[in-house]
Amino acid sequence: MPDRITIKDLEVRFHVGVPEEERATPQKLLITIEMTHDLAPSAANDYLAETINYFTVCQAVRALGQARRWKLIEALADDICECVLDQFKPSLVRVVIKKFIIPDTRWVSVEITRPAS
Repeated sequence: MPDRITIKDLEVRFHVGVPEEERATPQKLLITIEMTHDLAPSAANDYLAETINYFTVCQAVRALGQARRWKLIEALADDICECVLDQFKPSLVRVVIKKFIIPDTRWVSVEITRPAS
């Protein structure tokens, strides 16, 4: 099984939604980011530069959300994948976004997986 770093349910408030009224106010989203990366070098020498700094990933995702608005969480998930792949270079990234918008449901979610190019 490949090595992975997982950020589970990062809570953010982003402007997302199809109607303009829904995008007007930031809404709570939970974002899970799973990055496949060879962790052997960092495990062997205990050196942060050999791994992906998950705190920095969280900061990058939060910054992305402050700079944009989306109609679809699918587009947001794809943008997060692109951001993580470009900035942090995992071999694969998987993003799950949970949105709390439909009454009588726990959440709706999308999941997107992208390999490094």
